Amino acid sequence: MAQCRITEIFYSLQGETRTVGLPTVFVRLTGCPLRCTYCDTEYAFHHGEKWDIADIVAKVQSYNPRYVTVTGGEPLAQKTCHQLLTELCDLNYEVSLETGGAMDISAVDPRVVSVVDLKTPASGEESRNKYENIQHLKAQDQVKFVICDRNDYEWSCQKLTEYDLVSRCEILFSPIHGELKPADLADWIIEDNLPVRMQIQLHKYLWGDEQGK
Repeated sequence: MAQCRITEIFYSLQGETRTVGLPTVFVRLTGCPLRCTYCDTEYAFHHGEKWDIADIVAKVQSYNPRYVTVTGGEPLAQKTCHQLLTELCDLNYEVSLETGGAMDISAVDPRVVSVVDLKTPASGEESRNKYENIQHLKAQDQVKFVICDRNDYEWSCQKLTEYDLVSRCEILFSPIHGELKPADLADWIIEDNLPVRMQIQLHKYLWGDEQGK
């Protein structure tokens, strides 16, 4: 029976993306090939427990959710993640996948909303971006830029133009919590009249760093 290594499954409010503020079940898979400088889920790099996919799905069902987010770590680092995503979609949940952009998304179930985090220079992992993923983006997907400083912002703007990202899907600009003032990023976006959605991490304002992603 197929299994995934799981760090945690919990029910909370979505802190980011298009469904921000909506009650969501989070399935956090263990392991990640990246080491971003600002990572807030280092506890998901190692350990975890192997769960049969059927048991993961049953746990999700116990919360009676509408929305399910599969996150990490890097969920696509586990090959069985694709089966998990498909089984969740088969139950008619609105399923989203949070992926760091270094793994191939071409085989992700087309019903899934892929939230692809393109790594900015300050992340320390810019070189790991798999730009081939851009051709696989669907209109329902989202590309996220976590921005630490003005250089990250300028770099992100360049990528918007280089890959014509705005024509492909919704774009999210997110200030790194505790480093870049949200108002500064908001001012830059307004000044440049960018067609992007600014977001803050709602869960960190509600509960600190402990819950939600």
